[in-house]
Parts: sequence; C-alpha cells; structure tokens
Amino acid sequence: MLLVSPACRGVNLQTVDPKLINISAKGSYGSCFQIPRSILKRECGIRLGTVVCFNQKPIQHTSFKKRHVSTQNVDLPPILPKNKKKPYPVPFKQIQEEARKDKKLAQMGIEKQLDPPKNGLLVPNLVPVASQVIDNWKLLIKGLAQLLHVVPVFACSECGAVHVANSGHNIKDCNGPTNSQRRGSHSWVKGTINDVLIPVESYHMYDPFGRRIKHETRFDYDRIPALVELCIQAGVDIPEYPCRRRTQPIRMMGKRVIDHGGYVREPDKPQTSSLSSPLAELDTLGACERYPPPTPEDIPKIAQETMDAYEKVRLGVTKLMRKFTVKACGYCSEVHVGPWGHSVKLCGEFKHQWRDGKHGWQDALVDEVFPPNYVWHVRDLKGNPLTGNLRRFYGKAPAVVEICMHSGARVPQRYKAMMRLDIIVPDLQEADMVA
Repeated sequence: MLLVSPACRGVNLQTVDPKLINISAKGSYGSCFQIPRSILKRECGIRLGTVVCFNQKPIQHTSFKKRHVSTQNVDLPPILPKNKKKPYPVPFKQIQEEARKDKKLAQMGIEKQLDPPKNGLLVPNLVPVASQVIDNWKLLIKGLAQLLHVVPVFACSECGAVHVANSGHNIKDCNGPTNSQRRGSHSWVKGTINDVLIPVESYHMYDPFGRRIKHETRFDYDRIPALVELCIQAGVDIPEYPCRRRTQPIRMMGKRVIDHGGYVREPDKPQTSSLSSPLAELDTLGACERYPPPTPEDIPKIAQETMDAYEKVRLGVTKLMRKFTVKACGYCSEVHVGPWGHSVKLCGEFKHQWRDGKHGWQDALVDEVFPPNYVWHVRDLKGNPLTGNLRRFYGKAPAVVEICMHSGARVPQRYKAMMRLDIIVPDLQEADMVA
C-alpha cells in the first residue's frame, strides 16, 4: 500500500518513468521516493515535489520502555544426551582467545596477572558468604530429614526418577537398564534423603595449588560434599578438614606455576568418633535416623525454614562459583573444586576408552555442584496417579520445593511458572479437545 499526499492523488504512477524517480531512505517511515517537479506540474499542476512513502512500521523511540510481562509457563532445560559431550559454559572461541593471550605473554616473559582467589589468596567479602552457606546447608539437611517423616517420597530403583506423592506415577519415562522389559514403567521404592538431595562429592585437598591427585594416590584423599569443599576453600575453617591459607600469592607464567610457596605437609587430623563428629551435620548419610519426626504444629514452620535455607544455599553457591574455580567432567557427573582437575581414571561414560578413563574437565555450572533434581508437580498427594497422556499439562519443580510446598511453605515466585499452577488439568476425555 502506498501513502500519497492529498496534493497528488491524481498522479498516474504507471506513466512515470522509474529512472526519473529519486529513491531515498529518509523519513520516519523508512523507504520513500520523490517524484520530479516536471511530472507533478504536468499531472497535478503543483510546483513542489511530493514524497510518496511505503506504509512501514514507524521507528521506535529508544526512550520508550516496554512493560515487563511475566511468563505464564516455563519449560525445563532439555536433558542432554549421554552419547555427546556437554556444551561448554563459556564459548570455545573465547577459551581459545584467552589461551592465545596467555601463551603470547609467556613467550614475552611476562607473568600472568591473577586476582584473588585465582592467586591462592582469600576474598575477604566472600568468607561470610561461605559461612552462611555452611549454616544453611546444615539447616537444609535437618529440615528435609524431618519432613521426610511426614511427606511420602518414592524413587525408581532403576533410574534416578523421584516422585512426591502417596504412590508412584504412571508416566512411562524410565531410562534404566531394564526399562524395555517394563515398557518404560518405573520400579518404585521408598525414597531417602539422598534421592532428594543428590550427593555430589569431590576430593578434599589441603593445598588446591599443590600436587595433583593421581590415580594411584586417590585413596589418600577424603571424599566430602563438593559444596562443603567449596566453602572450605572460600574461608570456612573445619578442624577435621584443614586447608592451607596462603599469605603470599602464587605466580604463573602461561599455564606454568613458577612460584607456589613450596609444598607444605598436611597437618594431622584430630581423632573423633563418627557419631559425635560435627561433620555428621554436613553429610546426608543417616540424617533421617538422627532427627525425629516433627510435631504437626511445627511442620509449616520447619517447611518454610527449609525452603528459605534451600534458596540461600543456592544463592551462596552461585556467588562463590563466580570467583572460585570449580571443574566438572564433560561426560560424567564428577566434580572437582580447584584450579585444575585431578588425574583419577574413573570416567566410564561416552568414549572413555579413548581417554584411558580420564575426565574431560571444563568449567562447572551451579546445577552440577548443587543439582535441583526436578520432579513432577502434584497438586494433591492423595489424588489419582499422574498419567502419561496428560503429561503436557503437568509442571515440574525441584524436589525440595515440592516437599516443602506440601508441608505448608510458600512457593517462591520463580518456581510458579515452572510448576504451571494456573493450568487446570483436564480429564482424559477433555484432553483430546484441547488444542
């Protein structure tokens, strides 16, 4: 459609020679063209030129702010295939560019500039954050262990699926080793706290910048939760797991450490019993036996405290991982807290024979250190089991959020769109009529 000025309504554009038209890109409507004066004078009797413009969208003003519209439904991130390597959190080209810069500086004999904590020193403003993560981690384990006495949780014995309800669901999405015999149905058993809080462990190192852990010396190092190891390196002091506190920064030239202050022998650990040790509060093993069931009056309070602790732990781990280096294997779930990964040959995932069992280290994500463990959202624990025909109407939420919600806690705003609380689940007969 052409917008023509009222002064030249009678101009026959078909008789105008296209070579005589001066095309321009000026004006608020984008492309336009100008008819010569001689043609306008002959056709309309007008001396001034008239601009004819295309009906295009006007240019938006940069000062105009769009109104924020909250999303109604949010889909979960796709499940990555096991026959491929995980994508890099940082673009691979950016990794190559940084490696070239470090190599160029090393060839020129210039040391690499390192800021805390990359140079082995602590970051003073992150020490309180690490302490809060440890305190909330203890509170999370205690509250979740108490709520598991009240809220029923089922886990599949063949795969890692978890369901919060009085009975398992009927969605046939099991990917266990014998799922073909059960036609995708899950084999439900009673769940534990380790099914809700997936244990992610890493090796504890007294000096993260010291000697690497070799395959032959792997039993000389303790395995503790990766979240706890991250807090220890960030400044939390635990007598049972000491960590070297440097006063002088390390020096690097390229990828080579030229000064790390020498190797220091790890001090002896204090002898404590496993039951009376304060480390028992940091581990999920046997947590349900340590804490008794709560009273009905305290259930909503414990649920809200557990929900708040879960959010604080996740927020604190996110802040720590922005500064401290955490590595994760690109093929399996192994995690290592430190500037570089270990050399233990225990990777058994995709093409591990080509790598002689070594891990393919890359930067870790928050979900790899503190997995959310998504489960199907159930509105009524005593209702009918979920079916596969209506799975597109169901939402999902982290297992901790689902348990706390059924115990009386408020759901954070960022999980409501994921749980699809505003969708009414139809019947099986009505589902066919839904577009």
